[in-house]
Amino acid sequence: MAKKKDILKRQFKKHKKVGKAPGTITYMGHREATETKVTIIEYTEDLHKIHYPGEIEQIVAHKDTPTTSWVNIVGLSDESFIEKVGKHFGLNALILEDIVNTQQRPKIDEYEDYIFGTFRMLYINDDNELIGEHVALVVMQNCVLVFQELDYDVFNGVRDRINAKSGRIRTKNSDYLFFALLDSIIDNYFIVLENVGHKIESLEEELYENPTPEVAKQIQQLKKEVLKIRQWIYPVKELVNRLIDSESPLMSKDTKFFLRDALDHSYEINESLQIYREMAMSLMEMYMSNMSNRMNEVMKVLTIMSSIFIPLTFIAGIYGMNFVHMPELQWENGYFMVWGLMVVIFIGLLIFFKKKDWI
Repeated sequence: MAKKKDILKRQFKKHKKVGKAPGTITYMGHREATETKVTIIEYTEDLHKIHYPGEIEQIVAHKDTPTTSWVNIVGLSDESFIEKVGKHFGLNALILEDIVNTQQRPKIDEYEDYIFGTFRMLYINDDNELIGEHVALVVMQNCVLVFQELDYDVFNGVRDRINAKSGRIRTKNSDYLFFALLDSIIDNYFIVLENVGHKIESLEEELYENPTPEVAKQIQQLKKEVLKIRQWIYPVKELVNRLIDSESPLMSKDTKFFLRDALDHSYEINESLQIYREMAMSLMEMYMSNMSNRMNEVMKVLTIMSSIFIPLTFIAGIYGMNFVHMPELQWENGYFMVWGLMVVIFIGLLIFFKKKDWI
C-alpha cells in the first residue's frame, strides 16, 4: 500500500507542470515545506571564511567579490526564494525551473555569464539502500552556486581540502571548484557500483545454495536499481566531454586538463555499469535454470521410484486377482517366493540405475 501511494504521489508531481508556461518555477520533489539553509564558503589562497547569510542581499554580495565563493543552498521547496536568488544572480527562468525539478535528467547548459549543470548524487544510506539526490551547479566568474534538497551530500572531501588548504583548490578559481564538486559526485559513483557488485555476488551465492522466490524478488529489485543507476550515470560522460570542448571563458585550460581525468573515470564507471547490468540480467536466467535443475532432480527421483514399483505393482496385481484356478495360490511357500521375487527385482533395478549413474 505504501509503494502504491508513492507511485501515485510521483504521478501527481509530474502532472503539476501540465499546462504551465515554460520557465514556471514548480517544485517537483517530495520534501515540501523544507527549511532553506544557505552556507557560503569564501576563500582565496590566504583567506577562508564561512558565512551563514540571513538576507538575499548578503548572498548576492558574493557574486562579484575578488574571492572565490561556494554558495550552498539546501532545500528547494521554497519556490519564491529560489526565484529571488535566480533573479539577483541573473539566471534564466528555464534554469530555475530545472533547479527545482528533482526528476531532471543530467544536463549541461552554457550561457554567456555562467554554466549550468544538473547531476545525481548517489550514495548508500545506513540501511544499505540506494539514494539518488538531485543537485544543480551553476559556475560563474567568482562563485559556484550549489542547489540540493538535503543537508547530506558527497562534498565533505572538498570542504576539508578548502579548510585545510590542502592541494591546489585554494589557489584556483571558481571553475576548479566546479570541477572538484563534479569530481566528488563522479568518484562516489564508484562506491555505489562497488555496493552493486557485492549485492550481485551475494545473490549468486544464494542462487547456488537456496534459490527461493525471495531471491527472485531481490533479483528483480536489483535489476530495477541497476537500470535506475544507468539512467542517472550514463549521460555524465557526455556532459564532461562537453565541458572539455566548451569554448566558454569560464572553463580554463588547466581545469579542462583535470576534467579529462573525470572523463576517464566516467568511461570506467560506464564500462563497469554495463558489466553489472549484464550480470544482473543473467541472475534471473540463473535462477530459472537452477529452479529447472532442482525440478529435474525431483522428477528423476520420482521417476526412479515409479520405475521400481511398477514391476512390483504388476506382480502384486496378478496375485491379487480372485480367479479360482491359479496354481501358485496353492503352493505352500508361494507367499514367500513372491516376496523374494519382489526383493530381487527391487535390488536388481537399484544396481542397474547405479551402473547408469542415475542415482
